[in-house]
Amino acid sequence: MKRLKQIVNELKLTQAAPDAALMREFIFYSPKMPLRLHQEQLVAVSKQFSLKVFDTYFTNADITINCFSWGNGKCKVLLTHGWASKALDFYELIIELLKIDNLEIIAFDAPGNGSSISEFSNLMLYAESVKSIALNYAQPDVLIGHSLGGMANVIALQELGLTPNLLISIAPLIRLKENFEQSLDSVNIGNKDQDIFFSNFAKEFPVAVSHFNLTELYQLSPDLNHFLAFDPADHISPYPFLKEFLDKYPAISSKFFVDVGHYKILRSVDVIEDIVDRISALPML
Repeated sequence: MKRLKQIVNELKLTQAAPDAALMREFIFYSPKMPLRLHQEQLVAVSKQFSLKVFDTYFTNADITINCFSWGNGKCKVLLTHGWASKALDFYELIIELLKIDNLEIIAFDAPGNGSSISEFSNLMLYAESVKSIALNYAQPDVLIGHSLGGMANVIALQELGLTPNLLISIAPLIRLKENFEQSLDSVNIGNKDQDIFFSNFAKEFPVAVSHFNLTELYQLSPDLNHFLAFDPADHISPYPFLKEFLDKYPAISSKFFVDVGHYKILRSVDVIEDIVDRISALPML
């Protein structure tokens, strides 16, 4: 978090002519919050393992993701956290899922998040992490993703050609470009300099950031059991984008929860109860 504050302060001081490298670092550096005591206690009783993810975006080398597992049931549940988050931010959900028999709950710290060391991260490294777990540890029967993790789950499933028993998206990001714009606006970066950032992005990756629009990218089968939970007042994942997405894919079931916001939705008793009920109702259990 300290480094992020430094970046923000520098950008605000130089907003008349912001440094391109600093804007890049601001977007791709994920701030880290230490585990709280109750989270440390849950980690202590987990099975811990690590997997490799190849980073084609920043280092062109293998990087390690740290993974955690609770239970040894037949039904595999994979949790994919959002940006500037970590596996144990699913603490309240994990505690409730542990009450269901025959589950193995798997979570991971994406590159550059939590305990997984990497200078920078991005959406595709999240998706590659999901793919690494599915290919090298266990194929998930249920995937639950929050925010950026919701988008990453969809991309990973499509690239793997997998159809799980249940996909749950919690306040998923729909349009990455608009999310970046929102972040750059927050540090007073003007449109001209934002255009420079987006131009550099397209050269580096090399694809325009507007490509990462879930409404256009989504190709999962309408037969998939996909549930989406959201707060209509969420400012991080704005409702107009979610509505456009849901209107285009009516097979996705959705439910809104009031006054839970983008981050607190993970701790919402009502949201967790709904998720637990949906998983408990799966025929395989």
